[in-house]
Amino acid sequence: MSEAKTEFLERSKKFWNPGKTQDWIDFGVDLVIDRREGYYLYDMDGRRLLDFHLNGGTYNLGHRNPELVEALKAGTQRFDMGNHHFPALARTALAEALKECAPSPNLQYTAYASGGGEAIDIALKTARHATKRKKIISIKKAYHGHTGLAVKAGDDRFSKLFLSEDVNDEFIQVTFNDLTEMEDALKGRDVAAVILETIPATYGFPMPNEGYLTSVKRLCEKYETLYIADEVQTGLMRTGAMWGCMKYGVEPDIMVTGKGIAGGMYPLACVLISERCGGWLKEDGFGHISTGGGAELGCIVSIKTLEIVQRPEVATMVRYIGNFLRTGLDEIRQAYSDFFVEIRQHGVIMGLVFNDVQGAKPVMRHLYENGVWAIFSTLDPSVLQFKPGLLLSQTDAEEVLRRMAIAVELARNEVMGVKRRKL
Repeated sequence: MSEAKTEFLERSKKFWNPGKTQDWIDFGVDLVIDRREGYYLYDMDGRRLLDFHLNGGTYNLGHRNPELVEALKAGTQRFDMGNHHFPALARTALAEALKECAPSPNLQYTAYASGGGEAIDIALKTARHATKRKKIISIKKAYHGHTGLAVKAGDDRFSKLFLSEDVNDEFIQVTFNDLTEMEDALKGRDVAAVILETIPATYGFPMPNEGYLTSVKRLCEKYETLYIADEVQTGLMRTGAMWGCMKYGVEPDIMVTGKGIAGGMYPLACVLISERCGGWLKEDGFGHISTGGGAELGCIVSIKTLEIVQRPEVATMVRYIGNFLRTGLDEIRQAYSDFFVEIRQHGVIMGLVFNDVQGAKPVMRHLYENGVWAIFSTLDPSVLQFKPGLLLSQTDAEEVLRRMAIAVELARNEVMGVKRRKL
Protein backbone atom coordinates (compact mmCIF):
# COMPACT_ATOMS: atom_id res chain seq x y z
CA MET A 1 0.00 0.00 0.00
CA SER A 2 1.36 3.39 -0.96
CA GLU A 3 2.09 6.07 1.61
CA ALA A 4 -0.57 8.28 0.03
CA LYS A 5 -3.23 5.58 0.38
CA THR A 6 -2.25 4.80 3.95
CA GLU A 7 -2.55 8.48 4.83
CA PHE A 8 -5.90 8.74 3.07
CA LEU A 9 -7.35 5.71 4.87
CA GLU A 10 -6.39 7.28 8.20
CA ARG A 11 -8.26 10.44 7.19
CA SER A 12 -11.24 8.29 6.19
CA LYS A 13 -11.28 6.73 9.65
CA LYS A 14 -10.96 10.13 11.29
CA PHE A 15 -13.55 12.06 9.30
CA TRP A 16 -15.88 9.55 7.58
CA ASN A 17 -16.57 6.07 8.99
CA PRO A 18 -13.95 4.48 11.23
CA GLY A 19 -15.74 1.13 11.57
CA LYS A 20 -16.39 0.51 7.89
CA THR A 21 -12.96 1.73 6.80
CA GLN A 22 -11.21 -0.55 9.29
CA ASP A 23 -13.43 -3.52 8.44
CA TRP A 24 -12.39 -3.40 4.80
CA ILE A 25 -8.74 -3.15 5.78
CA ASP A 26 -9.19 -6.18 8.04
CA PHE A 27 -10.86 -8.06 5.18
CA GLY A 28 -7.72 -7.43 3.11
CA VAL A 29 -9.48 -4.97 0.80
CA ASP A 30 -7.74 -1.60 0.81
CA LEU A 31 -9.79 -0.30 -2.13
CA VAL A 32 -10.12 3.44 -2.64
CA ILE A 33 -11.94 3.91 -5.93
CA ASP A 34 -10.59 6.66 -8.16
CA ARG A 35 -11.26 6.61 -11.89
CA ARG A 36 -13.96 4.31 -13.23
CA GLU A 37 -15.04 3.45 -16.75
CA GLY A 38 -17.32 0.77 -18.15
CA TYR A 39 -16.97 -2.33 -15.99
CA TYR A 40 -13.57 -1.27 -14.69
CA LEU A 41 -12.62 0.36 -11.40
CA TYR A 42 -9.23 1.96 -10.81
CA ASP A 43 -7.80 2.16 -7.32
CA MET A 44 -6.15 5.42 -6.26
CA ASP A 45 -2.84 3.59 -6.68
CA GLY A 46 -3.76 2.93 -10.34
CA ARG A 47 -4.61 -0.78 -10.07
CA ARG A 48 -7.46 -1.90 -12.34
CA LEU A 49 -10.27 -4.18 -11.20
CA LEU A 50 -13.19 -5.70 -13.07
CA ASP A 51 -16.35 -4.69 -11.20
CA PHE A 52 -18.55 -7.71 -10.40
CA HIS A 53 -20.27 -5.98 -7.52
CA LEU A 54 -21.77 -3.06 -9.45
CA ASN A 55 -22.88 -1.55 -6.14
CA GLY A 56 -25.87 -3.90 -6.10
CA GLY A 57 -26.72 -3.41 -9.76
CA THR A 58 -26.34 0.38 -9.75
CA TYR A 59 -23.88 0.04 -12.63
CA ASN A 60 -25.78 -2.50 -14.73
CA LEU A 61 -24.84 -0.49 -17.83
CA GLY A 62 -21.28 0.17 -16.68
CA HIS A 63 -19.71 3.09 -14.90
CA ARG A 64 -20.25 6.41 -16.60
CA ASN A 65 -22.09 4.84 -19.51
CA PRO A 66 -21.54 7.28 -22.40
CA GLU A 67 -25.23 7.49 -23.33
CA LEU A 68 -26.20 8.24 -19.74
CA VAL A 69 -23.40 10.78 -19.37
CA GLU A 70 -24.63 12.53 -22.49
CA ALA A 71 -28.25 12.47 -21.24
CA LEU A 72 -27.15 14.06 -17.97
CA LYS A 73 -25.03 16.69 -19.72
CA ALA A 74 -27.86 17.57 -22.08
CA GLY A 75 -30.26 17.80 -19.16
CA THR A 76 -28.10 20.32 -17.35
CA GLN A 77 -28.48 22.73 -20.26
CA ARG A 78 -32.08 23.31 -19.18
CA PHE A 79 -32.85 21.51 -15.92
CA ASP A 80 -31.62 20.98 -12.38
CA MET A 81 -33.19 18.99 -9.52
CA GLY A 82 -36.38 20.94 -9.88
CA ASN A 83 -38.94 21.61 -7.17
CA HIS A 84 -40.56 18.52 -5.72
CA HIS A 85 -43.84 20.34 -5.01
CA PHE A 86 -44.79 21.01 -8.61
CA PRO A 87 -45.61 19.01 -11.75
CA ALA A 88 -42.48 18.51 -13.85
CA LEU A 89 -41.92 17.45 -17.45
CA ALA A 90 -39.20 14.89 -16.75
CA ARG A 91 -40.87 13.49 -13.64
CA THR A 92 -44.13 12.82 -15.44
CA ALA A 93 -42.36 11.47 -18.53
CA LEU A 94 -40.48 8.91 -16.43
CA ALA A 95 -43.69 7.91 -14.64
CA GLU A 96 -45.32 7.32 -18.04
CA ALA A 97 -42.34 5.27 -19.22
CA LEU A 98 -42.45 3.15 -16.06
CA LYS A 99 -46.15 2.44 -16.50
CA GLU A 100 -45.49 1.28 -20.07
CA CYS A 101 -42.95 -1.32 -18.94
CA ALA A 102 -44.50 -2.23 -15.57
CA PRO A 103 -45.15 -5.88 -14.66
CA SER A 104 -48.85 -5.14 -14.18
CA PRO A 105 -51.18 -2.82 -16.10
CA ASN A 106 -52.65 -1.80 -12.75
CA LEU A 107 -49.47 0.01 -11.66
CA GLN A 108 -50.74 3.48 -12.48
CA TYR A 109 -48.74 5.94 -10.39
CA THR A 110 -45.08 6.55 -9.59
CA ALA A 111 -43.93 8.12 -6.31
CA TYR A 112 -40.30 9.15 -6.06
CA ALA A 113 -37.51 8.84 -3.52
CA SER A 114 -33.79 9.56 -3.55
CA GLY A 115 -32.81 6.03 -2.51
CA GLY A 116 -34.13 2.49 -2.11
CA GLY A 117 -34.73 2.59 1.64
CA GLU A 118 -36.85 5.71 1.35
CA ALA A 119 -38.77 4.11 -1.51
CA ILE A 120 -39.49 1.05 0.65
CA ASP A 121 -40.80 3.40 3.34
CA ILE A 122 -43.16 4.93 0.78
CA ALA A 123 -44.32 1.45 -0.29
CA LEU A 124 -45.03 0.35 3.28
CA LYS A 125 -46.83 3.59 4.12
CA THR A 126 -48.88 3.22 0.96
CA ALA A 127 -49.90 -0.32 1.92
CA ARG A 128 -50.89 0.74 5.41
CA HIS A 129 -53.01 3.58 4.10
CA ALA A 130 -54.73 1.41 1.50
CA THR A 131 -55.57 -1.46 3.88
CA LYS A 132 -55.91 0.46 7.16
CA ARG A 133 -53.72 -2.28 8.67
CA LYS A 134 -50.26 -1.99 10.22
CA LYS A 135 -48.63 -5.42 10.07
CA ILE A 136 -45.94 -6.15 7.49
CA ILE A 137 -44.59 -9.60 6.57
CA SER A 138 -41.07 -10.05 5.21
CA ILE A 139 -38.68 -12.99 5.17
CA LYS A 140 -36.01 -13.87 7.70
CA LYS A 141 -32.64 -12.44 6.66
CA ALA A 142 -34.46 -9.89 4.49
CA TYR A 143 -32.88 -6.59 3.58
CA HIS A 144 -34.92 -3.65 2.37
CA GLY A 145 -32.81 -0.65 3.36
CA HIS A 146 -31.79 1.28 6.46
CA THR A 147 -34.46 3.96 6.77
CA GLY A 148 -37.34 4.14 9.28
CA LEU A 149 -39.82 1.44 8.27
CA ALA A 150 -37.49 -0.34 5.84
CA VAL A 151 -35.00 -1.29 8.54
CA LYS A 152 -37.78 -2.88 10.61
CA ALA A 153 -38.68 -5.15 7.70
CA GLY A 154 -35.12 -6.47 7.51
CA ASP A 155 -32.70 -8.48 9.62
CA ASP A 156 -32.33 -7.25 13.20
CA ARG A 157 -28.58 -6.80 12.77
CA PHE A 158 -29.32 -3.30 11.53
CA SER A 159 -32.45 -2.43 13.53
CA LYS A 160 -30.97 -3.27 16.95
CA LEU A 161 -28.02 -0.94 16.42
CA PHE A 162 -30.30 2.10 16.55
CA LEU A 163 -32.88 0.70 18.99
CA SER A 164 -35.34 0.31 16.11
CA GLU A 165 -36.44 -3.26 16.80
CA ASP A 166 -40.10 -3.99 16.35
CA VAL A 167 -41.70 -3.93 19.79
CA ASN A 168 -45.37 -4.05 18.79
CA ASP A 169 -45.29 -7.25 16.69
CA GLU A 170 -46.12 -5.22 13.60
CA PHE A 171 -43.23 -6.65 11.55
CA ILE A 172 -43.41 -10.40 11.09
CA GLN A 173 -40.63 -12.44 9.51
CA VAL A 174 -41.17 -15.88 8.01
CA THR A 175 -38.87 -18.43 6.40
CA PHE A 176 -38.22 -17.97 2.69
CA ASN A 177 -39.91 -20.64 0.52
CA ASP A 178 -42.13 -21.80 3.42
CA LEU A 179 -45.78 -21.34 2.38
CA THR A 180 -47.13 -22.79 5.63
CA GLU A 181 -45.39 -20.11 7.70
CA MET A 182 -46.56 -17.47 5.25
CA GLU A 183 -50.21 -18.53 5.47
CA ASP A 184 -50.08 -18.84 9.25
CA ALA A 185 -48.86 -15.23 9.42
CA LEU A 186 -51.65 -14.07 7.11
CA LYS A 187 -54.56 -15.95 8.66
CA GLY A 188 -55.42 -13.19 11.11
CA ARG A 189 -56.45 -10.97 8.19
CA ASP A 190 -54.62 -8.08 9.84
CA VAL A 191 -51.56 -7.78 7.55
CA ALA A 192 -51.16 -4.73 5.32
CA ALA A 193 -48.56 -6.18 2.99
CA VAL A 194 -46.08 -8.92 2.24
CA ILE A 195 -42.83 -7.44 0.97
CA LEU A 196 -40.40 -9.70 -0.90
CA GLU A 197 -37.24 -9.23 -2.86
CA THR A 198 -37.97 -11.43 -5.86
CA ILE A 199 -34.56 -13.05 -5.26
CA PRO A 200 -33.18 -11.94 -1.86
CA ALA A 201 -29.82 -10.30 -2.57
CA THR A 202 -28.22 -9.64 0.80
CA TYR A 203 -29.24 -13.15 1.87
CA GLY A 204 -27.08 -14.57 -0.93
CA PHE A 205 -29.62 -14.93 -3.77
CA PRO A 206 -31.50 -18.06 -2.63
CA MET A 207 -33.85 -18.91 -5.49
CA PRO A 208 -37.63 -19.07 -5.00
CA ASN A 209 -39.00 -22.60 -5.21
CA GLU A 210 -41.16 -23.29 -8.22
CA GLY A 211 -44.56 -21.74 -7.61
CA TYR A 212 -43.56 -20.05 -4.34
CA LEU A 213 -44.00 -16.42 -5.38
CA THR A 214 -47.26 -17.02 -7.26
CA SER A 215 -48.58 -18.94 -4.25
CA VAL A 216 -47.67 -16.04 -1.96
CA LYS A 217 -49.55 -13.70 -4.28
CA ARG A 218 -52.61 -15.96 -4.16
CA LEU A 219 -52.42 -16.03 -0.36
CA CYS A 220 -52.25 -12.23 -0.34
CA GLU A 221 -55.40 -12.11 -2.44
CA LYS A 222 -57.11 -14.67 -0.19
CA TYR A 223 -56.43 -12.64 2.95
CA GLU A 224 -56.85 -9.20 1.34
CA THR A 225 -53.20 -8.33 1.81
CA LEU A 226 -51.06 -6.36 -0.64
CA TYR A 227 -47.99 -7.77 -2.40
CA ILE A 228 -44.96 -5.48 -2.60
CA ALA A 229 -42.19 -6.53 -5.00
CA ASP A 230 -38.78 -5.17 -4.03
CA GLU A 231 -37.05 -5.06 -7.41
CA VAL A 232 -34.19 -2.78 -6.38
CA GLN A 233 -31.60 -5.43 -7.24
CA THR A 234 -33.54 -7.93 -9.38
CA GLY A 235 -35.17 -5.50 -11.81
CA LEU A 236 -33.98 -3.77 -14.97
CA MET A 237 -33.28 -6.93 -16.99
CA ARG A 238 -30.93 -8.71 -14.57
CA THR A 239 -33.03 -11.89 -14.80
CA GLY A 240 -33.43 -11.51 -18.55
CA ALA A 241 -36.87 -9.94 -18.07
CA MET A 242 -37.53 -6.28 -17.38
CA TRP A 243 -38.55 -7.07 -13.80
CA GLY A 244 -37.71 -10.26 -11.92
CA CYS A 245 -41.30 -10.78 -10.76
CA MET A 246 -42.33 -11.06 -14.41
CA LYS A 247 -40.16 -14.17 -14.71
CA TYR A 248 -42.18 -15.74 -11.90
CA GLY A 249 -45.60 -14.67 -13.14
CA VAL A 250 -46.37 -12.26 -10.30
CA GLU A 251 -48.23 -8.97 -10.73
CA PRO A 252 -47.50 -6.91 -7.62
CA ASP A 253 -49.79 -4.30 -6.10
CA ILE A 254 -46.77 -2.08 -5.40
CA MET A 255 -43.25 -2.32 -6.83
CA VAL A 256 -40.01 -0.61 -5.84
CA THR A 257 -37.06 0.03 -8.14
CA GLY A 258 -33.83 1.89 -7.43
CA LYS A 259 -30.05 1.56 -7.75
CA GLY A 260 -29.64 0.95 -11.50
CA ILE A 261 -32.68 3.03 -12.52
CA ALA A 262 -30.44 6.07 -13.05
CA GLY A 263 -27.34 4.10 -14.00
CA GLY A 264 -25.25 5.40 -11.11
CA MET A 265 -25.35 8.92 -12.55
CA TYR A 266 -27.94 10.34 -10.16
CA PRO A 267 -29.57 9.08 -6.92
CA LEU A 268 -33.16 8.06 -7.61
CA ALA A 269 -35.68 5.39 -6.63
CA CYS A 270 -39.27 4.85 -7.70
CA VAL A 271 -42.39 3.28 -6.23
CA LEU A 272 -44.97 2.02 -8.72
CA ILE A 273 -48.43 2.06 -7.15
CA SER A 274 -51.66 0.52 -8.36
CA GLU A 275 -54.85 2.54 -8.66
CA ARG A 276 -56.25 0.47 -5.80
CA CYS A 277 -53.39 1.46 -3.50
CA GLY A 278 -52.89 5.07 -4.57
CA GLY A 279 -55.67 6.67 -2.57
CA TRP A 280 -53.31 8.80 -0.48
CA LEU A 281 -52.07 10.53 -3.63
CA LYS A 282 -55.59 11.91 -4.07
CA GLU A 283 -56.47 12.35 -0.41
CA ASP A 284 -53.31 14.29 0.44
CA GLY A 285 -50.68 14.56 -2.26
CA PHE A 286 -48.31 16.08 0.31
CA GLY A 287 -48.43 12.82 2.29
CA HIS A 288 -44.84 12.06 1.38
CA ILE A 289 -42.33 14.80 0.65
CA SER A 290 -38.81 14.18 -0.66
CA THR A 291 -36.71 17.14 -1.79
CA GLY A 292 -34.37 14.94 -3.83
CA GLY A 293 -36.97 12.36 -4.81
CA GLY A 294 -37.86 12.64 -8.48
CA ALA A 295 -35.07 15.12 -9.17
CA GLU A 296 -35.54 16.11 -12.80
CA LEU A 297 -31.95 15.40 -13.84
CA GLY A 298 -32.26 11.91 -12.37
CA CYS A 299 -35.52 11.37 -14.24
CA ILE A 300 -33.90 12.38 -17.53
CA VAL A 301 -31.11 9.85 -17.04
CA SER A 302 -33.61 7.18 -15.96
CA ILE A 303 -35.67 7.60 -19.11
CA LYS A 304 -32.53 6.83 -21.11
CA THR A 305 -31.76 3.86 -18.83
CA LEU A 306 -35.19 2.36 -19.48
CA GLU A 307 -34.73 2.84 -23.21
CA ILE A 308 -31.33 1.11 -23.20
CA VAL A 309 -32.26 -1.90 -21.07
CA GLN A 310 -35.32 -2.63 -23.22
CA ARG A 311 -33.32 -2.92 -26.43
CA PRO A 312 -33.64 -6.49 -27.75
CA GLU A 313 -29.88 -6.96 -27.87
CA VAL A 314 -29.60 -6.39 -24.10
CA ALA A 315 -31.85 -9.35 -23.27
CA THR A 316 -29.86 -11.43 -25.75
CA MET A 317 -26.59 -10.37 -24.09
CA VAL A 318 -27.90 -11.19 -20.61
CA ARG A 319 -28.74 -14.74 -21.74
CA TYR A 320 -25.43 -15.18 -23.55
CA ILE A 321 -23.18 -13.85 -20.79
CA GLY A 322 -25.18 -15.64 -18.10
CA ASN A 323 -24.79 -18.97 -19.91
CA PHE A 324 -21.14 -18.35 -20.78
CA LEU A 325 -20.20 -17.57 -17.19
CA ARG A 326 -22.26 -20.47 -15.86
CA THR A 327 -20.39 -22.94 -18.05
CA GLY A 328 -17.04 -21.64 -16.79
CA LEU A 329 -18.15 -21.52 -13.17
CA ASP A 330 -19.44 -25.09 -13.37
CA GLU A 331 -15.98 -26.21 -14.47
CA ILE A 332 -14.37 -24.40 -11.54
CA ARG A 333 -16.94 -25.83 -9.13
CA GLN A 334 -16.28 -29.36 -10.35
CA ALA A 335 -12.53 -28.87 -9.87
CA TYR A 336 -12.97 -27.66 -6.27
CA SER A 337 -16.23 -29.38 -5.33
CA ASP A 338 -15.22 -29.89 -1.68
CA PHE A 339 -15.20 -26.10 -1.24
CA PHE A 340 -17.23 -24.51 -4.06
CA VAL A 341 -20.55 -26.30 -3.59
CA GLU A 342 -23.36 -24.45 -5.38
CA ILE A 343 -24.19 -21.85 -8.02
CA ARG A 344 -27.45 -19.95 -7.61
CA GLN A 345 -28.35 -18.22 -10.85
CA HIS A 346 -31.07 -16.48 -12.76
CA GLY A 347 -29.74 -14.50 -15.73
CA VAL A 348 -26.83 -12.42 -14.47
CA ILE A 349 -27.98 -12.72 -10.85
CA MET A 350 -25.52 -15.15 -9.29
CA GLY A 351 -24.70 -16.36 -5.79
CA LEU A 352 -21.69 -18.64 -5.40
CA VAL A 353 -21.90 -20.85 -2.32
CA PHE A 354 -18.84 -22.15 -0.45
CA ASN A 355 -18.53 -24.93 2.10
CA ASP A 356 -17.62 -22.70 5.02
CA VAL A 357 -19.79 -20.25 6.97
CA GLN A 358 -17.36 -17.44 6.09
CA GLY A 359 -16.13 -18.98 2.85
CA ALA A 360 -16.96 -16.10 0.52
CA LYS A 361 -14.67 -13.70 2.40
CA PRO A 362 -11.34 -15.31 1.42
CA VAL A 363 -12.64 -15.78 -2.13
CA MET A 364 -13.48 -12.07 -2.22
CA ARG A 365 -10.03 -11.16 -0.94
CA HIS A 366 -8.19 -13.37 -3.44
CA LEU A 367 -10.36 -12.07 -6.27
CA TYR A 368 -9.50 -8.55 -5.20
CA GLU A 369 -5.81 -9.38 -5.17
CA ASN A 370 -6.26 -10.81 -8.68
CA GLY A 371 -8.05 -7.80 -10.12
CA VAL A 372 -11.77 -8.58 -9.66
CA TRP A 373 -14.14 -6.90 -7.23
CA ALA A 374 -17.06 -9.02 -5.97
CA ILE A 375 -18.53 -8.93 -2.48
CA PHE A 376 -19.70 -11.48 0.09
CA SER A 377 -23.35 -11.57 1.13
CA THR A 378 -23.71 -9.60 4.33
CA LEU A 379 -26.34 -11.87 5.87
CA ASP A 380 -24.79 -15.13 4.66
CA PRO A 381 -21.02 -14.81 4.16
CA SER A 382 -20.78 -18.34 2.80
CA VAL A 383 -22.14 -16.82 -0.43
CA LEU A 384 -20.29 -14.57 -2.85
CA GLN A 385 -22.49 -12.14 -4.75
CA PHE A 386 -21.31 -12.41 -8.35
CA LYS A 387 -22.88 -9.67 -10.47
CA PRO A 388 -21.91 -9.35 -14.13
CA GLY A 389 -23.02 -6.24 -15.98
CA LEU A 390 -25.75 -6.41 -18.60
CA LEU A 391 -23.33 -5.39 -21.37
CA LEU A 392 -20.26 -7.35 -20.23
CA SER A 393 -18.06 -8.49 -23.10
CA GLN A 394 -17.02 -12.10 -23.63
CA THR A 395 -13.38 -11.02 -23.34
CA ASP A 396 -13.98 -9.64 -19.85
CA ALA A 397 -16.02 -12.71 -18.92
CA GLU A 398 -13.13 -14.96 -19.95
CA GLU A 399 -10.70 -12.88 -17.92
CA VAL A 400 -12.91 -13.05 -14.82
CA LEU A 401 -13.20 -16.85 -15.09
CA ARG A 402 -9.42 -17.21 -15.25
CA ARG A 403 -9.04 -15.08 -12.16
CA MET A 404 -11.91 -16.80 -10.38
CA ALA A 405 -10.21 -20.18 -10.81
CA ILE A 406 -7.08 -18.81 -9.14
CA ALA A 407 -9.02 -17.16 -6.31
CA VAL A 408 -11.11 -20.24 -5.53
CA GLU A 409 -8.01 -22.46 -5.42
CA LEU A 410 -6.18 -20.07 -3.09
CA ALA A 411 -9.21 -19.60 -0.84
CA ARG A 412 -9.87 -23.35 -0.74
CA ASN A 413 -6.30 -24.11 0.28
CA GLU A 414 -6.46 -21.42 2.95
CA VAL A 415 -9.79 -22.56 4.43
CA MET A 416 -9.03 -26.28 4.22
CA GLY A 417 -5.59 -25.69 5.75
CA VAL A 418 -7.16 -23.95 8.74
CA LYS A 419 -9.68 -26.79 9.16
CA ARG A 420 -6.94 -29.41 9.03
CA ARG A 421 -4.90 -27.54 11.66
CA LYS A 422 -7.96 -27.41 13.94
CA LEU A 423 -8.32 -31.18 13.65
